[in-house]
Amino acid sequence: MPAREPARWWTLVLAVAGGYLTRLAFPAPGWWGTVFVGIALLYLAMRRDSARWNALVGLVWGFAFFVPLISWTGDAVGQVPWLALSTLEASYVALFGAAWSWARRGQAVWRSAGLQVVVFSVLWVAAEELRSTWPFGGFPWGRLAFSQADSPLAAFASLGGTPLLSGIVVAVGVLFARIWLAARRLRLVRLGVAVATVAVIVVVGLLVPLDTQAEQGTLEVGAVQGNVPGTGLDAFGQREAVLDNHIAGTHALLDQVAPGDLDLVLWPENGTDIDPQVDAKAAKLIDDAAKAVDAPMLVGTVQYPPSGGRYNTAVLWEPGVGVTATYSKQHPAPFAEYIPLRSLVRPFSSAVDLVTRDMLPGDKPGYIPLQSDRLGRTVGIGDVICFEVAYDAIVRDAVRAGGEVLVVQTNNASFGVSDESTQQLAMSRMRAIEHGRATVQISTVGVSAVIEPNGVVSQDTDLFTAAQMVATLPLRDSETLATRLRSWPAWAFDALAVVMVAAGIAGARGLRRQDRRGTAA
Repeated sequence: MPAREPARWWTLVLAVAGGYLTRLAFPAPGWWGTVFVGIALLYLAMRRDSARWNALVGLVWGFAFFVPLISWTGDAVGQVPWLALSTLEASYVALFGAAWSWARRGQAVWRSAGLQVVVFSVLWVAAEELRSTWPFGGFPWGRLAFSQADSPLAAFASLGGTPLLSGIVVAVGVLFARIWLAARRLRLVRLGVAVATVAVIVVVGLLVPLDTQAEQGTLEVGAVQGNVPGTGLDAFGQREAVLDNHIAGTHALLDQVAPGDLDLVLWPENGTDIDPQVDAKAAKLIDDAAKAVDAPMLVGTVQYPPSGGRYNTAVLWEPGVGVTATYSKQHPAPFAEYIPLRSLVRPFSSAVDLVTRDMLPGDKPGYIPLQSDRLGRTVGIGDVICFEVAYDAIVRDAVRAGGEVLVVQTNNASFGVSDESTQQLAMSRMRAIEHGRATVQISTVGVSAVIEPNGVVSQDTDLFTAAQMVATLPLRDSETLATRLRSWPAWAFDALAVVMVAAGIAGARGLRRQDRRGTAA
């Protein structure tokens, strides 16, 4: 006999609670375990058979999750864009709710608790993949995998990347719900199976090895967080002051090391918004600093091509030589670094007119070849800029191009004292695990950090302060399974989701609605 459907008002209560508990799994506070309860509540809230109602439940859950998660967008660009982006992201959870209703209507899924765990997880990952790519290249912020840097499940990212880890997180959450249902109905066998399955998943996660040893020597790096003379959108109104701060921070490295001790000095995104390739004064300041520490510098800057627009660029500056390699950001942030549909969005936020020249996308992977005299070879630096750390392919391509370490150059000044920087750090930690690379997140204002290949933070800084870090990074050239599989896990989840929804719709034709209400008992 099918289970009774829950009351509509109760499903909305569960959705609000579940969405907010899931938000708490992300920094701050970063209570990674609450994501399982949040997903369990979403599963329990979607036990009604109506696709339209479950879409509403998903939308409510999405609002409760995304509105507080990305509240820092309101600090940067205003309340209307913040709520608009939250609505867009929540709509993908609504789509997931409808897809779940259709997929489970076939007899096989409706009758099997085990299949429900699998189908729910697959559909969730497919929805994450969709919102991570569309529209305008997507917005992956809030993928469940990014909440798990301190979790015993984190190592799964090295096997199948963020799609696999997100899927496992959802599976554990649904199993939590199944444990609750089985305990309430005294189904002891099903209770034992669900508990045992969770235990096995956790044990396997703990057993996945995460190697941190150097394979091709080590790299001595200094990282400079120069700070800026303000916060918010006006933080970079004094370009010379920002440049001077990072010059001073570079010289301050000599309080910790002697000239020539470092193989590379790292500056953040927008370390200088004065392009040293065209401004002689900026070039001299940077070259003098590089000569003082006797090391190349990876400098975040902006380039303005004669044809118009601008590039968000990292340049490798060799002392006495100048620029020897560059990388330009491939995925500028829409509505922040460039404005699509400018005339349509202007009535909603005057901040669009602060972007006077749209940023152009780079067309090459984030690979910087560093010639190291100490190691006697070229060292591959995998470089991504700011929000690019959220995009699977951009980070993976930097590693596959030859990156032996990862550098995440970022500028968090526009977001004030918010959770944006620590949420981004959680992503950087997951990328370190996923690809087995030591990673440095270097920010203009913090949080900057040195991350071991297993995701452990060995050094970090505070927000809105000048700071320097010196670290020895293990150089690694082996590829994790996740790196070698490239996009295949994501494509597999997407294909399975389509098949599951189609099979559910087809299978439901021979099943009366009253027979498929509720979940498997």
